[in-house]
Amino acid sequence: MDGMWLILLAVVCGIAAIAYGLILTFYILRLPQGDEKMKSIARAIQEGAQAYLNRQYSIIAGVAALLFFVILLGFGLTQGWTLGWSTAIGFVIGAISSAVAGYAGMNVAVRANVRTAEAAKGGLAYALSVAFKGGAVTGLFVVGLGLISVAGYYGILTALGLKVDDVLKALVGLSFGGSLISVFARLGGGIFTKGADAGADLVGKIEAGIPEDDPRNPAVIADNVGDNVGDDAGMAADLFETYAVTSVASMVLANLAMPGFNNAVIFPLVIGGVSILCSIVGTLFVRLPKSQSIMGALYRGMGVAAFLAALGFLPITQWLMADNPTPASPFALWLCALLGILVTIGMVAITDFYTATRFGSVRKIARASVTGHATNIIAGLAVSLRATVAPILLISAATLVAYYLAGGLSNNLAGLYGIAIAATAMLSMTGIIVAIDAYGPITDNAGGIAEMADLPESVRDVTDPLDAVGNTTKAVTKGYAIGSAGLAALVLFSAYSQELANAGKQVQFLLSDPTVLIGLFLGGAMPFIFAALALDAVGEAAGAIIQEVRRQFKEIKGIMTGKAKPDYAACVRIVTAAAQRQMIVPALIPVLVPIIVGLIPFLGAKALGGLLVGSIVTGIFVAISMTTGGAAWDNAKKYIEAGMLPGHAKKSFAHQAAVTGDTVGDPYKDTAGPAINPMIKVANIVALLLVPFLK
Repeated sequence: MDGMWLILLAVVCGIAAIAYGLILTFYILRLPQGDEKMKSIARAIQEGAQAYLNRQYSIIAGVAALLFFVILLGFGLTQGWTLGWSTAIGFVIGAISSAVAGYAGMNVAVRANVRTAEAAKGGLAYALSVAFKGGAVTGLFVVGLGLISVAGYYGILTALGLKVDDVLKALVGLSFGGSLISVFARLGGGIFTKGADAGADLVGKIEAGIPEDDPRNPAVIADNVGDNVGDDAGMAADLFETYAVTSVASMVLANLAMPGFNNAVIFPLVIGGVSILCSIVGTLFVRLPKSQSIMGALYRGMGVAAFLAALGFLPITQWLMADNPTPASPFALWLCALLGILVTIGMVAITDFYTATRFGSVRKIARASVTGHATNIIAGLAVSLRATVAPILLISAATLVAYYLAGGLSNNLAGLYGIAIAATAMLSMTGIIVAIDAYGPITDNAGGIAEMADLPESVRDVTDPLDAVGNTTKAVTKGYAIGSAGLAALVLFSAYSQELANAGKQVQFLLSDPTVLIGLFLGGAMPFIFAALALDAVGEAAGAIIQEVRRQFKEIKGIMTGKAKPDYAACVRIVTAAAQRQMIVPALIPVLVPIIVGLIPFLGAKALGGLLVGSIVTGIFVAISMTTGGAAWDNAKKYIEAGMLPGHAKKSFAHQAAVTGDTVGDPYKDTAGPAINPMIKVANIVALLLVPFLK
């Protein structure tokens, strides 16, 4: 079949995802929203989230405009205007698509929350269905826009007569645009949500002794807004760029490993298209079973999608890769794709083991809370460090097996392509995984609306278990994102080293070379300074919220008795300003550091290669540690609040210690840890763009 028909097939699958997402959107918007008080609270959350994203994207637009002209002029002056405009336009397409994915998903989520709260009056099954459908919109938009942008731009440039090499370089620019939005969205959204959350918890729960989501807390609306801009829009942007970056990196490696064999270049896009259709089918299987297991319902949908994808990949691989010029047989390449799906399942299982309340790690932290705040922190740190081992072993094993399956022993590039296919197959599951993640902030908000609107206890009996499971699913998705980012980064580094060779720059990355070691040290330091700046930002935002909540409790008489209404908007404004101000510097680190290292004469390509490896290795460990540990702290608090620790309920000393641990873990799991994913990939993409300038 002609290559353009395959591209069209991929685009059609992307359109199918968007179309189904729109169908779900119209379904959700037609559902009842409850009484006027519920609608008023929901409007406040919607307006706060909208205002935040509008301001965030206006700031990012300024940075993106500057980088657009840098890419346009830089490539135009060194390599000719053809590559300059195509790469620059690709950058804009990637940035806009990433922003739209997050924006659209969040706008549905902030409308699904109140409808989920209303649906909770009808029981657990109905509320789960509404919440998941709301989350599925985000997942479908992420993969739909990701595939349409990459496949569509590839098809357009090919039709215009550009060579494959130039088309792929333009797609690297597209990846950079998506990554730029991602790192800002992850950071800004994470700073907002955790600044508001920490401020609300520390003053409301500990000082004032009022419940979570109590309408008397001035920071409660900001907290609910943060769930959406951080866990929905931020996650959407994160996995959009991972999805796009992995696809493009796989295509680049295919062109290097099998020049002239265009089926290998298009193969990752077709995999993505097949998996989208399987994910759509998987969403139809998310229904509450007789056991009433919410997690079981969500995992069943993911399992169906994974099973169908594994079956669908086999004929596609046999068809497209039958005549490939490498030692890898089509069946071996299918096994590489199957490996990617198995890694997805493995990452989900590992993260669930360390963060779910039914397993020992969370219960250990809860028991440690009985003896105080310090022992809670120590136990949480121990879990966060221990949780890094299993994912790293899984990723390492998958990398090794994929390399050998694809014939790496006799052809290094073929082996690297096998790793790329495993990463692509893993990322192809993004639609259903993001749906499970975006379900979390919807149920969290639904519980908050139920509390603030004084709905019957029977409603909270539905929203609370949905929210508790949502906390675990968010942790699972972050584990998936980090694991996929690790594989994607390895693929990107391989593409960087091969692009250097392709450009006639014979560079060896030897550990005995001090230039390479300097790069390793500099790259290894990047995730630490990046995370430190992110944590500082959350601390400053939380401090500002704490002062404002204390001020309102003191100056607005009647808040605690319910006779006066807090100034919710003031807290939203304060944390918005803090998040926008604090996100700039850390977001620029992965852009500026590779440029500086790569262009300094006595460092150059060797040091930049070392920097990439260093950032990948330490970044994966730091990210896994922070996200898993933070989620374990959070669920230990929920374990105590659910009355599962005999003799220690809400407002007990153990609960206070658990709240402290949760507050420490919040910026770990929702700000610094997740933002390291796009940081690693931005650095690698910048390196790829720098190849023509390196010496």
